[in-house]
Amino acid sequence: MTYQESVRALFSLGRELAAPQQARVQKFGLENISILAEALGQPQRTAPCAHIAGTNGKGSTAAMLEAILRTAGLRTGLYTSPHLERINERIRINGESISDEDFAGAWSKVHTAIETLMASGKLAAHPTFFECVTAMAFLAFAQQTVDFAVCEVGLGGRLDATNIVEPEVAIITPVDFDHENYLGHSIEEIAAEKAGIIKSGAWVVSASERLEARAVIAKRCAEMDARLVEVDLAARLEEVQNSSGSYRASAVFMHSHKKIILAPVLPGRFQLRNALTAAVASRLLAERGFPISDEVIERGIASAKWPGRLERLGTAPDMYLDGAHNPSGARELLKFWEENYADRHILLVYGAMRDKAVDEIAGLLFPRADAVILTEPRQPRAVSAPLLAEMTSHHAKRVLIVPDPAEALETAIKLAGKQSAVFATGSLYLVGDLRAYWGKRPSGPARHADGSLSSKTV
Repeated sequence: MTYQESVRALFSLGRELAAPQQARVQKFGLENISILAEALGQPQRTAPCAHIAGTNGKGSTAAMLEAILRTAGLRTGLYTSPHLERINERIRINGESISDEDFAGAWSKVHTAIETLMASGKLAAHPTFFECVTAMAFLAFAQQTVDFAVCEVGLGGRLDATNIVEPEVAIITPVDFDHENYLGHSIEEIAAEKAGIIKSGAWVVSASERLEARAVIAKRCAEMDARLVEVDLAARLEEVQNSSGSYRASAVFMHSHKKIILAPVLPGRFQLRNALTAAVASRLLAERGFPISDEVIERGIASAKWPGRLERLGTAPDMYLDGAHNPSGARELLKFWEENYADRHILLVYGAMRDKAVDEIAGLLFPRADAVILTEPRQPRAVSAPLLAEMTSHHAKRVLIVPDPAEALETAIKLAGKQSAVFATGSLYLVGDLRAYWGKRPSGPARHADGSLSSKTV
């Protein structure tokens, strides 16, 4: 198959999640991916890996850990979801998205294996979109002979397609409410799904802050005879500094009293916690014989990029894209505003999916904005802008309905003064739509070789 045929075939299978009302009948489990991996020769076993679950921060933590490993001289694989603009972003080799040719090659092999398995009756139903792309990632990592792979969980953990790996280290980032229709309606239930990635004898790093989640993770580790390292007991942050929204701090490790500098280029105080989590995990990998020094950790974290999370597109007015799609992410964005834009006017572009806690997020963010421009990500599961207005306008001082995302962003820019700030948030799909638009905008910024966008004065 060509690349275009491969992408079309995959998208015909549907996105990762069905509409909320279909959650009850959506089949999750490891049977399909296990059968498929067996037919492909167990590619997930060819390289050591780290496996990362959690509600927020798992993508950023994955990106930082991969950057550390690459800085250490290892050839890396990185599997994350969702993508922002192109599906290739989900599978990265040594920091670069997989090529169209290699993507098509991986899909052709996976597709052929699926056809054979279905013809023989070994697969009762076609694997899902996410199962297929996960198998492709494992296959690509094996074919590209990576030295180490970093795999982000797609949803939950226990029944996620990535959970057939046997990782060198399992990482659980902070646990909070999201995807309740799939994972449960209490922190304990959600944490139990995330803790499902913990296997017998595993080494586990937990950055969970909620006591209920910490208890669930500790119980699972005890049951599986796994070694648990809690980030807050392993190290503490000191000398936190803020420079235009980017934070740096010293991480002091409790037992050795050694200090390393954490200076992620990714904006937001919460990135310090993600950086600390990646640092703790890296030190465990060093214990397991991987060539990772503290100096490598510092350089890796400082070089890590992760688009769409408080990504600054321009100045005068300051413009950010942020995929805050749940209440926990919205609270972090609100903290960022309080610490960096307390005396500035904020224009908010907002669009969301139907399965999100829209009213709670709006209650956090909308009162602080001078105007809210409601829009619609180009996804079937998106809430329409008029319906969003019915649901959330009581939280806002001023509401405008602009269904097209690009027009919504331009509307915000026109309303903003040079000392104002424009934030677009609510969904990573909206972020992807706006990144694609901004990269093609006549007066927009140039793209760097890695696909990142240069900041530009508007």
